[in-house]
Amino acid sequence: MNIDAECITCMFNQALRVTKTLKLEQKKTKEILDIAASFVPKFTFDKTPPQNAAPMYEAIANYLKVDDLYKEIKRDSIQKAKMLEPKAKQFIEEAEDQFVTATKVAVVGNVIDLASEVIFDLESEVENVINSSFAIDHTKELERALESAKEVAYLADNAGENIFDALYIEYLLKRFPKLKIYYFVRTKPIINDLTIDDLKGDRLNSLTTIVDSGIETPGIIYEDLKPEAKEIFDRADIIISKGMGNYECLSDMVNFPLYFLLKIKCNVVASSLKSNIGDIICKKI
Repeated sequence: MNIDAECITCMFNQALRVTKTLKLEQKKTKEILDIAASFVPKFTFDKTPPQNAAPMYEAIANYLKVDDLYKEIKRDSIQKAKMLEPKAKQFIEEAEDQFVTATKVAVVGNVIDLASEVIFDLESEVENVINSSFAIDHTKELERALESAKEVAYLADNAGENIFDALYIEYLLKRFPKLKIYYFVRTKPIINDLTIDDLKGDRLNSLTTIVDSGIETPGIIYEDLKPEAKEIFDRADIIISKGMGNYECLSDMVNFPLYFLLKIKCNVVASSLKSNIGDIICKKI
């Protein structure tokens, strides 16, 4: 899924969000926006939004001499998610249809997205998502596929989502004990996406095999996967892809067993999925 004109404004606004998040003073804010503006002519319609945005973020990080722009924000997101973990777990345990509810719990964390045009509050969204229906609902197809699957490639997204992903994966391993799950993360910091460093001490290390994908963009680019990550991706019986960035990069990969789990947070993705901002999605490609 390549960018359209609306994405250009969104990506420029992401630079402004960086300055506000880091509480930069006016002079530095102007300089960051000048850097972002210099990338606008370089944005190309034959690339995905994550491919276009990554060089801009790298330039901003280099200017600020910070490897991980959102390091503290990511830690805060993970801590906030941990506070909501018992409530989310309770929803799964008490659900009439535990599989659907557990899948919704995985989507809950996807509201944590500092690159989207619409920002949702995590705490209020836990109950909202659980009480919502999937606008595109392929949960039954996913459930049936998991019954015979052996290996799952699980493509992570943002910091904080890992807490809800762990609850979902824990449920999947109890329900389908023969599964082996590989948890793909970014190879270096980009926006608030998960890296291996963000998962130090996280229980996902005992539930899954953490995979350094080799990806430096806020979305999985198949051609850029490390050889060992690509080998797992290619042989996986099921690929569960979290978030809009991964959807934007992989939505045309029709020859793979992809299931997209996300909450729609921008008009371009809403249009692609023929759905609305705020909708939750479980879509088989």
